[in-house]
Amino acid sequence: MVVDTIRDGVVVSMAYTLTVDGEEVSRADANDPLEYLHGAENIVPGLEAALEGKRPGDKLRVTVPPEDAYGEYDEEDIDEFDLDEIPGAENLEPGMVVEVEDEDGYIYVGTVQEVTEDTVLVDFNPPLAGKTLTFDVEVLGLREASEDELEHGHPHSLDDFYGDDEE
Repeated sequence: MVVDTIRDGVVVSMAYTLTVDGEEVSRADANDPLEYLHGAENIVPGLEAALEGKRPGDKLRVTVPPEDAYGEYDEEDIDEFDLDEIPGAENLEPGMVVEVEDEDGYIYVGTVQEVTEDTVLVDFNPPLAGKTLTFDVEVLGLREASEDELEHGHPHSLDDFYGDDEE
């Protein structure tokens, strides 16, 4: 079946440039495009909504406010840990990404803000929280998702990202 517009259940291949405050943050070009499953929350909601109904060849600029991207920055989402609570803490520096496991076994990813003699300050906000995102997008191609992709909630090209190594 030929797919000519973006709708739920369609795998979208696109080139994009993401800028924040005028600086390029991320990009995918036509030689190595981003693929995502529309309707499966693989990309930020504001961009996904803007792409609904678009066709291959369409080019658009989409400005996505924080509430439709990674949310507002939460000052409460910063925690201080004793050095002995984080494995390898003696090698940490501000800006590094760390994983912290809570008492229930859940793993949280955060960015080191500050390291002192005794403690580490970790920010658990997404790096782009509170930021307005500007996407310049070109829709390159569309196809129906396979049953397997629909079941997993992402295209097979993202298996590694989702830790999905089943064939």
